[in-house]
Amino acid sequence: MPNIITIALPKGRIAEELVGVMEQFDIKPEADYFDKNSRKLKFATNRNDVQLIRVRSFDVATFVSYGAAQLGVCGSDVLAEHDYPNIYSPLDLGIGKCRMCLAAPKDDAKSEDLMSASHIRVATKYTHITQDYFAKKGIQAECIKLNGAIELAPIMGLCRRIVDLVSSGNTLKANGLVELESMMDISSRLVINRPALKTMGTPLQDIIDNFAKAVEASNG
Repeated sequence: MPNIITIALPKGRIAEELVGVMEQFDIKPEADYFDKNSRKLKFATNRNDVQLIRVRSFDVATFVSYGAAQLGVCGSDVLAEHDYPNIYSPLDLGIGKCRMCLAAPKDDAKSEDLMSASHIRVATKYTHITQDYFAKKGIQAECIKLNGAIELAPIMGLCRRIVDLVSSGNTLKANGLVELESMMDISSRLVINRPALKTMGTPLQDIIDNFAKAVEASNG
């Protein structure tokens, strides 16, 4: 019985893109993976040594860090927010591109006050990134942690600023917000459990190499 390689994939659009990538090197999920009504979270593939799990993007890194999955795909925002010493992330997959930005209501969008401020209150899911970003500016960031509907924070008077991921900017616009500063570019990365890379050897390395070849082909 071979050692099972578990690949953790994020829910949503990126997971669908990744299936297409993996099919290029003959890893195909069972039919339930494509059934939007299925409540399954673990899926067999056409290979008896590879299975998939589908979890939230933030949780992908946790599953891989603790060895519950040997490989995974998550955003570089997740890796920047958390310190995962057991994770190796050598490959940018070039998908899921967006940016992390500081935003505010359009009628309160002047950022000059940040230059002289010593303290700022910000709603965000990314508390560590936000605190580090403002600390480099000499500003203490008081972060209000929200896991969703972050655009509501200024509307409801919770704070004046938010830090969140932005792709098209349509969600900001729809909620009367504008981007003040772009903080970092984000994309999806292949993440690997370091101990597994040593213990599982060639089968795991082959999948990593195939991901790299697929990315190279798509860029070529």
